[in-house]
Amino acid sequence: MFGAYIIGDELLVGKREDKHLGFLIGTLAKRGLRLAWAHYLGDEPQRLTQALRQSFATSDAVFSFGGIGATPDDHTRQCAAAALGRSLELHPEAEREIRARFPGGETTPQRLQMGEFPRGAEIIPNPVNRIPGFSVADHHFVPGFPQMAWPMVEWVLETRYRSRFDSQKWSESSILVFHAGESQLIPAMQAVERAYNGVKVFSLPSMGADGSRIHVELGVRGDPGQVAAAMEALRREVASAGFPYK
Repeated sequence: MFGAYIIGDELLVGKREDKHLGFLIGTLAKRGLRLAWAHYLGDEPQRLTQALRQSFATSDAVFSFGGIGATPDDHTRQCAAAALGRSLELHPEAEREIRARFPGGETTPQRLQMGEFPRGAEIIPNPVNRIPGFSVADHHFVPGFPQMAWPMVEWVLETRYRSRFDSQKWSESSILVFHAGESQLIPAMQAVERAYNGVKVFSLPSMGADGSRIHVELGVRGDPGQVAAAMEALRREVASAGFPYK
């Protein structure tokens, strides 16, 4: 499975709006993959370490966005090391990249800190400013800036996970059902899920500004080979229940 951490107090206090989640869903889908989970986390070391310790204990491939700089509010590198019980070390390839980015006396100790990763990590090349991210234990840590993070994520997918491409392909189909509440559609949803175990049935109600019910989007998503038949079965169930749809 693929998961994501999106990190930064600026997201939780409303100074920035997240763009990474939509990007990651889309870039995985282009490769026949799906995002299984995502967590938003602030820059709080204890919570970050706990979350990372839990995901390191799984076989999930995880992308982490943000918090890998050298300022005092960046804790992701340190928390990853703590969660793994490893030391932070200046990665030699990261050091070369940083020194190439900041030649001569511009390579300060503070800038070199951005190349300190958990022992055993591998670098993720940064095509924008050469300050790398890192991969360790199937977790991939990239900056919070989309213009840097997104090509780095795509590089990881193409480099590390090409063998998984198209292993999680899915499709979706739906109808709009009128004059029905969600609870009235449960029998139809349950009947289709029992008959087609490769799909999930979903419902999304819509309401007007005054709270009045407009319609329920009712559909199926999952195995492309089952979606069409499951959708036809769902239409039959809705029609037999007497609800109009389109």
